[in-house]
Amino acid sequence: MQLKFIVALLVMCLSSPLVGQANSAKTSKGNAEETIKTLSEQLNDAAKKGDTAVYEKLVSDDYVSIGVTGIVSTKADLIANYKSGKTKFDSIDQKDMKIRVYGDTAIVIGTADVKGHTGDTDISGQYRSTRVWLKRNGKWQSVSFQATLVK
Repeated sequence: MQLKFIVALLVMCLSSPLVGQANSAKTSKGNAEETIKTLSEQLNDAAKKGDTAVYEKLVSDDYVSIGVTGIVSTKADLIANYKSGKTKFDSIDQKDMKIRVYGDTAIVIGTADVKGHTGDTDISGQYRSTRVWLKRNGKWQSVSFQATLVK
């Protein structure tokens, strides 16, 4: 009888920290998802306003984008296109956003109805996109983005 009690007590003591760690991981992941959702919305708002200051802050220096026309762009290209007015969005209506967090990496997949242009090309339509976020030195930044027209 005493052996069963000792074993039960031992199991409770050993599993208790694991339960705490699991709950902490769930809470951390939930907080990361909320943060990524907010940051993604900030980037969409910045795109509509042409607000390059937000892009300077939230996009990594090694950022690579495959835009809606298939052109590969860097952070510098992106900011230059907004500053010059070459890229302009009238609206970005996010339809859904699925966020998956893997430690210091987050992947956002979603669809959006877009109205805008890049140069003389009308890029209005519905797009499915993937954005990758990476947490470095305690802050999240977008490191990659790709958008595809939904037909």
